[in-house]
Amino acid sequence: MKRLCVFCGSSHGANPAYAEAAVTLGTLLAKRGIGLVYGGGNVGLMGVIADAALAAGGEVIGVIPKSLADREVAHHGVTDLRVVDSMHTRKAMMAELSDAFIAMPGGVGTFEEFFEAITWTQLGLHRKACGLLNVAGFYTPLAVFIDQAVSDGFIKPVHRAAIVVDDNPERLLDALTTIDLPYAPKWINRSET
Repeated sequence: MKRLCVFCGSSHGANPAYAEAAVTLGTLLAKRGIGLVYGGGNVGLMGVIADAALAAGGEVIGVIPKSLADREVAHHGVTDLRVVDSMHTRKAMMAELSDAFIAMPGGVGTFEEFFEAITWTQLGLHRKACGLLNVAGFYTPLAVFIDQAVSDGFIKPVHRAAIVVDDNPERLLDALTTIDLPYAPKWINRSET
């Protein structure tokens, strides 16, 4: 794995454990020689993880739409800051630059980015592992919800297995590096439910 895309909040969140996990993950990526690709901001968990990776000597590529960069939220201290025309271009570029994805705690934007990445894996548009860093149980309700969608026949078990959930950054990174992502058609037949 050369580069990992991390989706995370533009705020710090209420629990200090979120920022601590961002520091841990950013430092771990740099120590393992894995570049960080992220949303290009200098605010919230985005700024924390970028600063941690940079402080540990890591490569950090930020991808940010011009509309956000113009609001002075761009992190100008990263290794490579790419200012793009839209959110759609941002997500496509982040996916192109990355070998896998992790979502840390965040809001609607983080969820949307993560679900687009896992959807692209499910549809076979790319074959990249996706993980949820379950800091302080943040993603436990989401994992339960996804499991319910499997039980109710909306997600195949093979596609659920492509979503790795762990509260430990090292184990999560190890799992994303070694996961086998078999291709299976997305559509579920009546005979499979």
